[in-house]
Amino acid sequence: MRHLVWILGLLLLLAPTTQAATFTIVNLDGANEGFNDTTPATPIGGNTGTTIGEQRLIAFQFAADVWGAILPSNVDIRIRAAFNPQTCDATSGVLGSAGAVQVFEDFPNAIKANTWYSVALANKLADFDLAPSGSQSDDISATFNSDIDNNPNCLANSNWYYGLDGNNGSDIDLVVVLLHEFGHGLGFQSFVNQLTGDLFAGLLDVYSSFLYDNDTMLHWGDMNNAQRAASVINTQRVAFDGPLAVNAAATTLGPKPGLIVNAPGGVVGFYEVGEAGFGPSVATTPATGDVVLLEDGTAPVNDGCEPITNAGALSGNIAMIDRGACSFASKVEAAQAAGAIGVIIVNNVAGPAVGMGGSSGIVTIPSVMVSIDDGNLLKAELGNGLNATIGVDTNQQAGADPIGRPLIFTPNPRQSGSSVSHWDTSASPNLLMEPAINSSLPHDSVDLTLPAFTDLGWLGNLTPAPVPTRPTELAGNFPNPFNPTTTIRFELASDGLASLRIFDMRGRHIRTLVTENLTAGTHDVSWNGQNDDGDAVASGVYFYRLETNDFRGIQRMVLLK
Repeated sequence: MRHLVWILGLLLLLAPTTQAATFTIVNLDGANEGFNDTTPATPIGGNTGTTIGEQRLIAFQFAADVWGAILPSNVDIRIRAAFNPQTCDATSGVLGSAGAVQVFEDFPNAIKANTWYSVALANKLADFDLAPSGSQSDDISATFNSDIDNNPNCLANSNWYYGLDGNNGSDIDLVVVLLHEFGHGLGFQSFVNQLTGDLFAGLLDVYSSFLYDNDTMLHWGDMNNAQRAASVINTQRVAFDGPLAVNAAATTLGPKPGLIVNAPGGVVGFYEVGEAGFGPSVATTPATGDVVLLEDGTAPVNDGCEPITNAGALSGNIAMIDRGACSFASKVEAAQAAGAIGVIIVNNVAGPAVGMGGSSGIVTIPSVMVSIDDGNLLKAELGNGLNATIGVDTNQQAGADPIGRPLIFTPNPRQSGSSVSHWDTSASPNLLMEPAINSSLPHDSVDLTLPAFTDLGWLGNLTPAPVPTRPTELAGNFPNPFNPTTTIRFELASDGLASLRIFDMRGRHIRTLVTENLTAGTHDVSWNGQNDDGDAVASGVYFYRLETNDFRGIQRMVLLK
């Protein structure tokens, strides 16, 4: 048996179990600090402590007991914890971090051989303590920011809320943060080196064994180091495909918000968006209309940071606005005042659309962001009668890939401490293990994380759902953009006739790459940027379409010369 110590600096077949897990908080704080802070405090929200230190400890035990009531284990789970100063300023700061103290592999009752397990989960499966003595008897290491309370230089105007009732108002709900961080220590974490793709001490961890890349069509365990490092930044293309998590996503996640372009024909389709954190949900307040570019007369003239000069043109239509120096909320408020029925913000940096933060008490119209590439594509069609709907696609789920597997957070560029070991931020409703912890989350639910933990082995005594049959899939081409050649990968669920064709932005046929009977499985087809006559095509956006007797899928690619 091998084991290695693993201290996380930034975060983070089956043995029978008969009882709920018991958690013990190991207080590492010194006199008059952290859990031992004797500053008087008034009991609040069901927390009966009369000092700050007592309230902190009660909140810790409360959050631990929530997990304890959900997860079974005959082995005590020990959390060594402290409150210490952390990086912080008036607008941002580290709330806390937690992670597994050790990892084990090939212990008694391990589900997967040659695979790392966080120690608390390994102990549960083995049904005895694999490290019963010394400091290594602790299972989770947790540190939280002691500077937050009553400190204008650390998240000014926000304090820890120690109540147990969720009524935190504008303060930071410590219980929610604890539930999240303890989740990392219990196993919601990858041990793969995100910069190099190297496996920790040469072995894959059980969490990463369920990560699946929709472009390479490979699990992380089947990739080489370079492929894993590329997958770390393959935004919204990496999913967790544990069968129980996949099944639960169908009822946990809501419909996917997006921009549905209705005309003109060359750009018709569904476009990925980031939703606003203010104003109405696009699911409850959709908007359909012609799209008009906002103008404010001052360079840059389309960012809506100065008074609008074409208010009449916006009235009754959807305003398109460039991202700029002023707040998202102020742009939307100005467009709404001009009579716009919805707003599309165009990102000004490479990468996918992102959610828009901010607050507003007066916004009543829906607003979304599109990527800079999609925004430029749509701007080119404004003179051709661009019409769109800000709404949802009821056939897709927010935070899942096209076949319903929940997405993992893999932004580009990588975000240290957040990438990979979280659900993707596109999930709706908000999930406990997203990187940005939403303080409105309940104290009595761990949502989609519970079925994921069941896949990992925490609730292995339950009968697992059958692994879904791998469907036909059309992946993104690679590389993309490309010059002069690119590879298109697709997977067929069964033998049969398949066609793969390329079209330009106007829907004109360019090239037939495949039209023949193919066997089930993965296929790679190259395109050299030539049409059916052998002539090189111009730089631009092209679409490729895969059709079988039971599938039709379209993807977009860019040829750059």
